[in-house]
Amino acid sequence: MDGETTGRSRILIAEDDPISRRMLQAFLTKWGYQVDAVSDGVEAWAVLEKPDAPQLALLDWMMPGAEGPQVCRKVRELTDRPYTYIVLLTARGQKDDLLEGLESGADDYLTKPFDSQELRARLRVGERILDLQHKLIVAREELRFRATHDVLTGIANRAAVLEAANRESARQVRDGGPFSVILLDLDHFKTVNDTYGHLCGDQVLRGAARRIAGCVRTYDTVGRYGGEEFLIIAPATDGPGSLALAERIRQAVEQPAIDTDTGLVSVTASCGVATSGAENPIPANELLKLADEALYRAKAAGRNRCELAGGFSEGVAEAKDRPSEQISLKS
Repeated sequence: MDGETTGRSRILIAEDDPISRRMLQAFLTKWGYQVDAVSDGVEAWAVLEKPDAPQLALLDWMMPGAEGPQVCRKVRELTDRPYTYIVLLTARGQKDDLLEGLESGADDYLTKPFDSQELRARLRVGERILDLQHKLIVAREELRFRATHDVLTGIANRAAVLEAANRESARQVRDGGPFSVILLDLDHFKTVNDTYGHLCGDQVLRGAARRIAGCVRTYDTVGRYGGEEFLIIAPATDGPGSLALAERIRQAVEQPAIDTDTGLVSVTASCGVATSGAENPIPANELLKLADEALYRAKAAGRNRCELAGGFSEGVAEAKDRPSEQISLKS
């Protein structure tokens, strides 16, 4: 061990005999551990129930307040924290007693009196197990992240953002209220790749994703829909609100130019917006179709603009001031 203080180099000693406790503390400190020492089972539980508890513990079997196996059982009931590797120290040598200790949740046991080097070896085994578990957790979280996020941009991937749309649609059926989707496409993105190269194009996509994510609320979902298309799910947002959000995003993507290794690259975006109102809920797949149609109109009308599907939204504009069945904003 290198003596560095981490969650796994801290260790708890629970021993009611003061001489044995000081002896254990001296050994463990010499071996590089940061030691928390207590004298009974109640104090041991008070330490181990904390979110930042040591992940190694030496518990005496016979202690005031609560015995070692009792503390083990309570620790194993905690399923929302990192694993604690527990070694029971006991003068009991009968197989039935040892079996009871292991069934209570202890990982290992050491019969008193014990050899200090044997204790050190047992603790190293515990550290290896904790390290392996930590690596498995990191690998699992990485796999989970890769399953739900786009590798290039770091935002939600297509499957995850579509799941968010379906989830919001189900919530609307249950609880009511509006929600909106915004389908955004970077204009003439092929030209960026052809002119500056695909590596530069990837940097532009990442820059655009950051700008889009910076415009939304914490409970909105931003995902890469495919290629240079992005999808935003905006809960509790009506037509005027979603159109205003789309316009903020469009402006954020447009200005300033995105800094890449090749230099500054300017891009614009077109947005198709669709809202499922509380009075007339629209299934998620139909809402996406409407947003796609609105995006197509934005492209056909000159790009770098936002179009709202489904006609006029109250409070956005008067019908006489807008083309039929559309609302367009262009700066």
